[in-house]
Amino acid sequence: MNKKIGVYLCHCGGNISDYVDVEKVRKSIENEEGVFLAKTTMFACGDANQKEMVDDIKKNELDGVVVASCSPKLHLMTFRAVTERADLNKYHYVHANIREQASWAHSDDKAGATEKAIHIVKSAIAKVRLAESLNPFKIPSKKAVAIIGGGVAGMRAAIELSNMGCPVTLIEREHFIGGRVAQWDVLFTTNETGKELVTKLYNDLVKRDNITLFTGAEVISNKGCIGDFKLKIKIAPRYINEQCNQGNLQKAINACPVDVPDEFNFNITNRKAIYHNFPSEYPQYPVIDIKHCTRCGECEKICESVDFNQKEEIIEIQVGSVLMATGFDSYTPADGEFGYNRFDNVITLPQFKRIIELSDKKLIFKGKEVKNIAYIYCVGSRQIEGENKYCSRYCCTSAIYSAIQTKKIFDNIYNYHFTRGIRTYGKQEVLYGESLKDGDIYLQSYENDPPVVFREHDKTIVKINDILTAKREMSVEADLVVLVTGMVPRADNSVASLFKIPKGRDKFFNEIHMKLRPVETVIDGITICGACQGPKNIMESVNSALSAAAKSFSYVSKGELELEPIIAQIDKDLCTWCGACIEACPFDAIKMEKQDTKDIAVINNSVCKGCGMCLPVCPTDAINLIAYSNSEIESMIDALAG
Repeated sequence: MNKKIGVYLCHCGGNISDYVDVEKVRKSIENEEGVFLAKTTMFACGDANQKEMVDDIKKNELDGVVVASCSPKLHLMTFRAVTERADLNKYHYVHANIREQASWAHSDDKAGATEKAIHIVKSAIAKVRLAESLNPFKIPSKKAVAIIGGGVAGMRAAIELSNMGCPVTLIEREHFIGGRVAQWDVLFTTNETGKELVTKLYNDLVKRDNITLFTGAEVISNKGCIGDFKLKIKIAPRYINEQCNQGNLQKAINACPVDVPDEFNFNITNRKAIYHNFPSEYPQYPVIDIKHCTRCGECEKICESVDFNQKEEIIEIQVGSVLMATGFDSYTPADGEFGYNRFDNVITLPQFKRIIELSDKKLIFKGKEVKNIAYIYCVGSRQIEGENKYCSRYCCTSAIYSAIQTKKIFDNIYNYHFTRGIRTYGKQEVLYGESLKDGDIYLQSYENDPPVVFREHDKTIVKINDILTAKREMSVEADLVVLVTGMVPRADNSVASLFKIPKGRDKFFNEIHMKLRPVETVIDGITICGACQGPKNIMESVNSALSAAAKSFSYVSKGELELEPIIAQIDKDLCTWCGACIEACPFDAIKMEKQDTKDIAVINNSVCKGCGMCLPVCPTDAINLIAYSNSEIESMIDALAG
């Protein structure tokens, strides 16, 4: 039976029709075999056109639909939903991408773009002629979510999932929760301290029976798939009993003879091998840094809570979804970059923020009072030669707010900002205005002509060709140079490899689509939020955490999941088991199994993504991809080549 096919060609508001002659495409395909109607539309995804498509399918009893528009990443699901509303199986819909693959790719050749669009649409028609009705298959889903990362985003996501009645396991690699926010004092725009925010979230979190928190914990194994992830968690001992006497513990800390750089204060101070970062930090009992501990026994003599007999523990949990909130690292400048590690008064913005909090009455650095502060912006972001081409977005505001706070707290402070243009977006622009009113000086350079930091007669000089004064050379004698560093992905992100989470060009975790699917990854059941997917401030991180929590809950809430039926199939009669398919599969969806006296490949339907990587490596052609059979692909090739 010949199918009746409807074809809809989108102008995309000019994105397509400016370079592709959409009407010519329509005329070229309207007489193709099976095409019952062919229409053009300004916006195929618009509500009016969707309603018209539903009416067309029902009225004309269409058997197949093609929409030629933008990337299927944007609207494949949109038009599948349209066909379902018209009571047509959604797998009788085929999407043709003539924006990214024709219009945008060949904007310098309108005739060529049009011809290519014609062939792309014809190939989609050829495929839909052979399309068959498919039904998603269902699998059970464990109603529980694991959150990896106990910073503000992770804690807020855990609380939100708890509110939905979902059991949560919150896994934090460090021995204390709060992430980067715990390191900050007063936060811009709210005047709340980072410690206060962390305390508020922690107090809400620990009173909930359906949240289990592990600190000093790391996921070391991941098996299973969406609906049924089996995780192994390694929990490092604290060597301190929870039932501890805080007074004796502080005496034990004071008695410890070991001094090591304090990572919490970005190495500007030292700490003991037994330590606690600040009084309200959670959990509120210390930890022994066993790597640096000499086992001298001084702490044991004072405090009975010290317990070196504690052992590493391995536990297993089962969850239906995993939410990643692993955060970011601050950029560490290279040796000599703007004088870093070469001049002793050149520091990073995170170090400066800790110095402000640790100083009292006078701003002192290395025994000298600080008056003139030079801030050099975009260090580690918007790089010309380095990998970090992106803007870290929060740094301008953070530096300006730190400058404002410094003037409020300490007397006779002079702030000089060496920028490439200020990016205090939204309400944060108010802080920029306040800084200007306070008398801060702003100088600006081009990207390829950055400021220079050098020493002259034991004085640190920052020099710039200021474009705000027609490239006049300006210089400042600085008591302290603050490098305004941006965000970079975590240096140790082994968990990403464990879950095979894709990364973008910036090396942060990659979502499927920044607008339509902003917290989902291509790995089913894995969501991402916060600064692990790109630079964000706290508000933006929390918003994405709420979104990720809602999406993760949607995977587990019903107790079962519908999965895409477009997966690989093995013809067991043809399979001779060579193992090539296992090596080619990027998702570990294939295993070897003995059936009827011979070894064959078996597909894990719930893990297979239908990528097709296994098909071309099979020497016996024993693998078929549902909805992309040899006949369908060959018919598309014929249409493209015709």
